[in-house]
Amino acid sequence: QVQLVESGGGPVQSGGSLRLSCAVSGFNADYYAIGWFRKAPGKEREGISCISSSDGSTYYVNSVKGRFTISRDNAKNTVYLQMMRLKPEDTAVYYCAISVMAWGQSWVPARMDYWGKGTLVTVSS
Repeated sequence: QVQLVESGGGPVQSGGSLRLSCAVSGFNADYYAIGWFRKAPGKEREGISCISSSDGSTYYVNSVKGRFTISRDNAKNTVYLQMMRLKPEDTAVYYCAISVMAWGQSWVPARMDYWGKGTLVTVSS
């Protein structure tokens, strides 16, 4: 059984930082991408970043580029999202996801194979 468990969310002031973690268990594949989505109140779920299993290539949506950094620790089966210079508009539930097909511009909810349950990030002004 594949499980993705997010942690690290919480309240933070504007300009602050948080690091999200996603621990993966029960998943095995040679090629896949793992990354993050977020869903803000009143908005659709948005793919924000992913990292390739093969070469570690990364993708970021423009709204987080330069502020968020995705990384992975293969030994711990964990992927991280370091978020810096947070803004109130970053407030959302952040979800970890895996896809064996999607990457970059195709990092959209319909193409994900597995999801975590999410962790809430609240950025106050």
